[in-house]
Amino acid sequence: MTKHLHITLDDILYNELKDFSLQTSITQQECISKALRQMFVNCRKEIQTNKKGLSFIDLFAGIGGMRLAFERAGAFCVYSNEWNKYSQKTYYDNFGVVPDGDITQVDAAYIPDHDILVAGFPCQPFSIAGVSKKNSLGRATGFEDKTQGTLFFDVCRILKYKRPRAFMLENVKNLCSHDKGRTFKVITESLEELDYEVFYKILDGQDFVPQHRERIVIIGFDRKRYGNDIHFSFNYDKPSKKPIVREILENNCCSKYTLSDKLWNYLQSYAEKHRKAGNGFGFGIANLDGASRTLSARYYKDGSEILIEQKDKNPRRLTPRECARLQGFPDNFKITVSDTQAYKQFGNSVVVPLMSAVAKLVIDKLSELESNQ
Repeated sequence: MTKHLHITLDDILYNELKDFSLQTSITQQECISKALRQMFVNCRKEIQTNKKGLSFIDLFAGIGGMRLAFERAGAFCVYSNEWNKYSQKTYYDNFGVVPDGDITQVDAAYIPDHDILVAGFPCQPFSIAGVSKKNSLGRATGFEDKTQGTLFFDVCRILKYKRPRAFMLENVKNLCSHDKGRTFKVITESLEELDYEVFYKILDGQDFVPQHRERIVIIGFDRKRYGNDIHFSFNYDKPSKKPIVREILENNCCSKYTLSDKLWNYLQSYAEKHRKAGNGFGFGIANLDGASRTLSARYYKDGSEILIEQKDKNPRRLTPRECARLQGFPDNFKITVSDTQAYKQFGNSVVVPLMSAVAKLVIDKLSELESNQ
């Protein structure tokens, strides 16, 4: 949806706008829109510099789940980075900031100083061969050798250059077993080489949302600042009652989310075929009084992993708003993209209240470490 706004410009500014538009082939309207957005960003940066508390940067930000988590825990964001244009739109529509694009092209010196680096970095394969060869020759390898060519390398180079007090990284559970554990070994060794005390644990979001969702969280504290005797526990507060699927469902759901006869028949046939073969593949009808399966980024294809049973109808998939609730996003979080993009975005996101609970532990630990200085 767009709104029309009439503005008055003096002759000099109007002519500059006109000339710039002709030189760059950018429309005058787009010029004004970009200028306004940049003005808002600059004004917000000025406001942020006057804030008190711990600052953080939001890398591989997605739609801002980790940002929400750390803001709830009392920190404030000074920089964000996300390359996907649809996620950038959702991020801007909710936080008023357009994240930077390709992190591999961002000079670490450009990134503001911060207390905590936060990143949900993608898992990519590491080239172990070159490292093995160097080891066989008795030559030392550093994180530059081991992680070059991966997006995790960019996390490391920013940690090295900016030296934040702590970091919090999030990834899929399978990161631990990827490439027979070698990938995770490279990651932890690289972080420790940068002189951070590293802690990690696989956490499940179903204490906070009605979804079985396991993710690994890796946390580190600066040994150069706080010494080597650092202890940390993932002992966060949990809600007294586990949430259930029924609580996140919308009333009067639109009929477009009901599976067509063709798709429903296909899913049943597919499940039966694998059942006979002894496999566990197939659709999942959610237990309304329990937790659902894990929401994935492929949910937009057929919704098969989490289906809602309906009386006298085919089952339906979750709506984008229900997916947002399943991840712990508040109802005032704006969904301004297509259903397909929304499913991808929430499927790739984090369980916000779980990450908020862990973020609070990190902030509390930093407060304790600072008080002991």
